[in-house]
Amino acid sequence: MVDVMVYRAAGWTVRTGGDLYAMRFGDARLPMTYPPFAGLLFVPLTWVAVGTMRTAVTALNLLLTVVLAALSLRLVARPVRVPAVILIAGLAVWSEPVWATLRYGQVNLLVAVLVLWDVTRRAESRWAGVGIGIAAGIKLTPALFVVFLALATVLVATDRARYLRRALTAAATFVATVLVGVAALPHDSRAFWTRVVFTPDRPGRAENAANQSVRGVVARLEHTGTPGPAWVLAALAAGVLGLAVAVAAARAADRLPLSAAWAAVAVGVTALLISPVSWTHHWVWAVPMIVLLVSETLRRRDGRWACAALAAVLVFCSYVVWYVPHDSTRPELHENAGEMLVAAAYPLGGLAFLALTGVVAARALRTPAHDRGSGRPVRRVRSS
Repeated sequence: MVDVMVYRAAGWTVRTGGDLYAMRFGDARLPMTYPPFAGLLFVPLTWVAVGTMRTAVTALNLLLTVVLAALSLRLVARPVRVPAVILIAGLAVWSEPVWATLRYGQVNLLVAVLVLWDVTRRAESRWAGVGIGIAAGIKLTPALFVVFLALATVLVATDRARYLRRALTAAATFVATVLVGVAALPHDSRAFWTRVVFTPDRPGRAENAANQSVRGVVARLEHTGTPGPAWVLAALAAGVLGLAVAVAAARAADRLPLSAAWAAVAVGVTALLISPVSWTHHWVWAVPMIVLLVSETLRRRDGRWACAALAAVLVFCSYVVWYVPHDSTRPELHENAGEMLVAAAYPLGGLAFLALTGVVAARALRTPAHDRGSGRPVRRVRSS
């Protein structure tokens, strides 16, 4: 549980008035990488003994796994029944991202739950957007949901007021977390927003097998720990693709069942792809992704969808990314083609999901007006 120990060290640094971003923990000298607002949230970790803290954090993450399962069912408009929730949560614990989150004592489940809690709220809820804003205040990557909501406000013909309200609420909440950090930790806030946020190597080595972002893939392809402009261009391309398919899914809301689910998971996956470092445990979005694919399999009763769901399960539950050599000697810098392919399992799975979302959304948008809302593909008779 090394990561929660870093959180505790950060909380202690805040509590004692130290320099948050000069702090280093353990022999590996692990730094604080989150915004100052997160540092404030970590202070309670210092109020109890280490053993008690570890037990409490593990229990909380297990509870959050159950909540994530329930919200994933709500996202795909399935009944949230206790047996189904416990089954999904029990299986999710065996997935590599969730297991790694438990092992390290990470905050990924909390961040995903905050976002999904927002996404699945009633359209008229005045608090929709608060969860996304808080999540972005803890870890910056959920801020991409604010960008999506802003784009949807402009590009989606229906529900523009709802998208605008959620975008403004999320943005205002995020700004509030920044201001809280500035008020409580002015020196640390200055350091984070002017220096730390612009150092992509701070969380760890880019080529590390655990880094399942586009930048990690490019670093391993280039056999370097400092990938050049190629990763920026690749991340921009992934970002444009992900936001485009998410907006397309939102535009097809009246013709595409579960359009909100497709859009939300697409944005979550895109945020992981474009982040400079996305460790394997960041990919807890695999849980709602798999729930969505299984739900579509049950709805469509098509073997091809079953294959897609099974492929996602295999990618995220097989621990395949750890099959390649990885240790302190940095063997990732010398991977062959096969090892590079295995080490890119999560990004490739994420890109495949974005491609599928794009196909589903495009087909829905081409559906004639009189078939809207049917949820069934249009059958066209080919002339002989």
